[in-house]
Amino acid sequence: MEGKVKANGRALLPIIVFLVIFLGSGFVSGDFNSMPAIVGFLIALLVAFIQDRKHDFHEKIHIVAQGVGDDNIITMCLIFLVAGGFSGAVTAAGGVESTVNLGLSILPSSVAVAGLFVIGCFISISMGTSMGTIAALAPIAVGISEKTGFGMPICIGAVVCGAMFGDNLSMISDTTIAAVKTQGCEMKDKFKENFFIVLPAAVITIILFVILTRNGSFQLSGDLSYNIWRVLPYLVVLVGALIGFNVFLVLLAGIILSLVVGIATGSILPADMFRVIAQGADGSGGIMGMYDITVISMVVACIVSLVKEMGGIQFILEFIKKRIKGKKGGELGIAFLSLLVDMCTANNTVAIVMAGPIAKEISDEFEISPKRSASLLDMFTSVGQGLIPYGAQLLSAASLTQLTPYQIIPYCFYPILMAVSGLVFILFVKNRKPTKSGLSA
Repeated sequence: MEGKVKANGRALLPIIVFLVIFLGSGFVSGDFNSMPAIVGFLIALLVAFIQDRKHDFHEKIHIVAQGVGDDNIITMCLIFLVAGGFSGAVTAAGGVESTVNLGLSILPSSVAVAGLFVIGCFISISMGTSMGTIAALAPIAVGISEKTGFGMPICIGAVVCGAMFGDNLSMISDTTIAAVKTQGCEMKDKFKENFFIVLPAAVITIILFVILTRNGSFQLSGDLSYNIWRVLPYLVVLVGALIGFNVFLVLLAGIILSLVVGIATGSILPADMFRVIAQGADGSGGIMGMYDITVISMVVACIVSLVKEMGGIQFILEFIKKRIKGKKGGELGIAFLSLLVDMCTANNTVAIVMAGPIAKEISDEFEISPKRSASLLDMFTSVGQGLIPYGAQLLSAASLTQLTPYQIIPYCFYPILMAVSGLVFILFVKNRKPTKSGLSA
């Protein structure tokens, strides 16, 4: 496990096996739930264990344990659990119902879904986490769908789009920090560069959601009464996110406030307050509702750690680097590298950390400014993360709404448009030569 790992394309076999089994079973049966993701990943992990003949069993266990114990993986899993607790507590307190009714009472029908996207943008850019954003807004998206008649996939698609906006831009996001650190630029310079690249994508996304939901399919049903006190937990989470408080503290505050409001309004019995955190109001949500995605994240980390150890990730990096020609080619290489590594790791922060050093080599060789390479690195890993069906974002959104990732993907306009904006930027916007300070002239 010492020294540089030799590139090995065959090491990607576990990922290929998962995709073939997971996608194949869905297409054959017509039901992508026919193959639970965790089963597919366990098969892929078994393939990785069998394929790695360089290490004995105990060494393999050590490798996967290091992968699971990575700071990013642990942080992500903890966010899953805390977010699940908030979702369970606020739903039991009646916060979702009141928030949905308040929103529908204020917002015109034509912008209800687009409003979800905009709110998701603000929350994610302030919290710095797409996962926390999805957890906070998914129940509201479900409520809007039920009250209006809009399809659940388009509503939760708007949430995922908003979540990926901030995941790419937030100054407290792990991806942004990793991109800036690996490329050697200032945070503010990367933000400015990145923001103007993705702004057209965000504007077009809003327009698309407005167009798709503008007609008479919006049909309010049921009682739209709300209790402002029950909305308070969401307001605290939103304001805390906008201020920039730590995501754990924001969600923990949301849990505590949800319990206080729920008990005060009679929605939650004191004896049930811990149960709703763990199981939600109906016994199937809360922290327990996030067990699947937490376990899946851990298994994926195990697979990636073995694939990396066997040289699969190194193969991808070298494959791309050898085929780069010219400055535009260098930028396209960074973009493709970022996207491909993310598709293999299913974690955009991990992908940036892995691809960052190679991207830095490419940017130095072809005189690409650090802020530009950091923007491309962060942006195209977010593109992949917002579209891959086995990524944490779509899996979490699906688990919270009883959908499949494949039902949500057609409405993930923003990641697709972000890729288009990025390619237009590469092909038509001139890259200024970096100065000795690392900033473009």
